[in-house]
Amino acid sequence: MPASQALADIDWTAPWLSPWRRCGEPIAQRVLSTGLQPAALNAAVQNRWPDTRQAPVRFVPQADLPAGQAYEQYIFDSAQCPTREGLHDFFNGLAWLHFPQIKQRLNHLHVAQIAQTGIAPVRGPARDGLTLFDENAALIRAPDELWQDLLAKNWRRVFVDLRPLWAETTLVLFGHALLEKLVYPRKPITAHVYRAHPATDCIADMDAWVAASLSAEQLASKPFAHLPVLGVPGWWPANETPGFYDDASVFRPARTQEVIAG
Repeated sequence: MPASQALADIDWTAPWLSPWRRCGEPIAQRVLSTGLQPAALNAAVQNRWPDTRQAPVRFVPQADLPAGQAYEQYIFDSAQCPTREGLHDFFNGLAWLHFPQIKQRLNHLHVAQIAQTGIAPVRGPARDGLTLFDENAALIRAPDELWQDLLAKNWRRVFVDLRPLWAETTLVLFGHALLEKLVYPRKPITAHVYRAHPATDCIADMDAWVAASLSAEQLASKPFAHLPVLGVPGWWPANETPGFYDDASVFRPARTQEVIAG
């Protein structure tokens, strides 16, 4: 099966795809009909930025990335994003369309790190944190009480005692690897959650606020809470059943140092 055919497996009614559906579903349908993922993403770029000089990137086939050149450096130098067919780079393209300022900020921070340390077999803490954010982050606006218990991995309070507070919480998945994994949902899938506070629920505002907040030093410290995303109320029918959150292989207690750090 061609890699692009995997896009047919996306369930656009999934609640975590609600912020992505209006833009993403038509692009997926275009890819499925043409088999040309970069072209379908570029059509969406043209629609959002009629003057394409204002677009953060355009998408090109992966083969356009010169041999030996770092992916992030190529994007920075050319404003072109090498793109493979399939779910992973499809969701990466959607992230550029929805959160262009965050994606540009991550790219610039990567390039700055490359300038300092070069391309090494082992990435340092800053590039590790940048990659973790890019691949697996979720953005949350939540009441203080819920956020503190999420940091502390007090799962019973997060999902049971404080369940009504989720009605006051906004959670937007950002990481393209995270979105890819959730095409085939499994209970253990966990996001690294970054608090987008005091941004508003508007995606453009969240994009601008989070982008301005990011730094290499901060991301090197891994400023995330862990969240098994299928535990979010309303996101998975099984989490309404007794005992769902008692699964310690998924809802793991915090280690002592995590509690102290939180």
